[in-house]
Formats: sequence, structure tokens, C-alpha cells
Amino acid sequence: MTRLSPIERKKLKARAHALDPIIHLGGKGLTEAVIAEVDRALTAHELIKVRAASLERDAREAALAEMCARLDAQPVQHIGKVFVLYRERPESE
Repeated sequence: MTRLSPIERKKLKARAHALDPIIHLGGKGLTEAVIAEVDRALTAHELIKVRAASLERDAREAALAEMCARLDAQPVQHIGKVFVLYRERPESE
């Protein structure tokens, strides 16, 4: 996946502003179950918010990087304990 341009990122941030986090990382952090749920959410919605309230700053940054790498997603925004992720839906055949 290509990196988002600044214009694309700005548009996605505007779209994400009204969204509520639909995934919450718990005390166990980034588990296989969480990765699977984020994958399902990205497939359904393309643009999602994830809250990582129980993780420390370094762990949040690592979790965001791992989610993006494993799920072929793009980080749109990381403010405090909330991430915004984007993955374009594949074209229907």
C-alpha cells in the first residue's frame, strides 16, 4: 500500500473526527484476537478509531506500528491514547 499524501490524510482526519473508537485495547495489549477484530473492522469500515488507554506511550506507538504492518493499514492520526487507522477496501470483482 502506498503512503497517504498530506491531502488524503487531512480528508481522512476530517472523516474520522466524528467517529467513536470501536476497538479498545485492554491490559493484555495487542493480542491475536485484537488483531483479528481490527482486521474485521477495517474490512467493514475502512476508517476506524482504536483506543489504547491501558498502554504506556512506548507500548502505544509499538502497537500502532505493529497493527499497520500486520494489517497493511495506514496510520492517519495518533493523538494521546487514540489511533486512527485506514485501509482501503479492495475493489469488488
